[in-house]
Amino acid sequence: MSTSDKTWNERLTGWLLDKKLLGRDVLVVFALTGWALAVPHWGSEFAVSMALTCLMYVALATSWTLFCGTTRYLSLATAAFFGIGAYFSAIYIEQLGWATVIVAGAGVAALVALVMGAAVLHLRGTYFAVLTFGMTELIRHAITYWEKQVTGTVGRVLTVAPERDTIYLTVLLLAVLAVATSIVIRRTRFGLALAGIGADEQRAQTLGVNTRWVKIGGFMLTAAFAGAVGAAMSVRWTYIDPSTVFNPFIGFQTVLIALIGGVATLWGPLIAAIVFSLLAETLRLQAPQLYLMTLGVLLILSVLYLPGGLASLRWETFRQWRDDTKAWWKELRRSDADKHKEALS
Repeated sequence: MSTSDKTWNERLTGWLLDKKLLGRDVLVVFALTGWALAVPHWGSEFAVSMALTCLMYVALATSWTLFCGTTRYLSLATAAFFGIGAYFSAIYIEQLGWATVIVAGAGVAALVALVMGAAVLHLRGTYFAVLTFGMTELIRHAITYWEKQVTGTVGRVLTVAPERDTIYLTVLLLAVLAVATSIVIRRTRFGLALAGIGADEQRAQTLGVNTRWVKIGGFMLTAAFAGAVGAAMSVRWTYIDPSTVFNPFIGFQTVLIALIGGVATLWGPLIAAIVFSLLAETLRLQAPQLYLMTLGVLLILSVLYLPGGLASLRWETFRQWRDDTKAWWKELRRSDADKHKEALS
């Protein structure tokens, strides 16, 4: 077989595999969407509230992974974009209407990400993470100061809110859009450029990728989804203030969900978002400290024994753990036996 025939066969195999994976991804999205659509009709108010929290973190974690998981830039600014969208919605929902305020909240968050990204995306690692967290706190304090100076008080009372089902369907749409966007972008030149930056940024730049604008574009896309989700979720509260909507825990939990689920995968953050949202609603009110401890323990176990996250779990993984445990136990017994013999001698 000639070299050209081998190349053509490899391309055909890759194309067929990609089509198969795309079909699987689309079917899973349809199945999860159908399940989510059934919750408001058949579930209780508590079930709807839990599902809404699940969908919120699905959208946040999936959009965060789209940029940060691919490029390996650890952003802690999710709470900033979420809060910007929430505050924009609280202020302008009466004037603009529901659909417009969601889109506008996403746009404002993306513009803030443009400025933030231009300032800090030349950094990596700990420096980038610390600066994004610092800018989140800066935005929170700036809005608090502005509220005190302009209105004389801190916080907003929400007098206009759409129906429960409208909020639920909006957040569901945002979650589906986040997953669909991730599926599509991973198969585009832009997605390949993001992956190239994550693998070797200098090499990607050498190959002609405009890494600066690709990073800013990905950062803005993540921010747009976070801002839209914040705008939609703000109406769940009758009263919001900066400490509520700019809560760092929103950003930290998004990062933890993505890391434990698997930042290099599509479905890992989605699965982890559902699991941890259910866990949060179950434990947070009854035993908040236990929930935080559970998050920490799972993160440590994931880093030590499952670097690829929950999405990397396979039957071979369990077999490997079993074999490693057996080998460790045999080594421990052999060591104890040797010590016993030395003591007798």
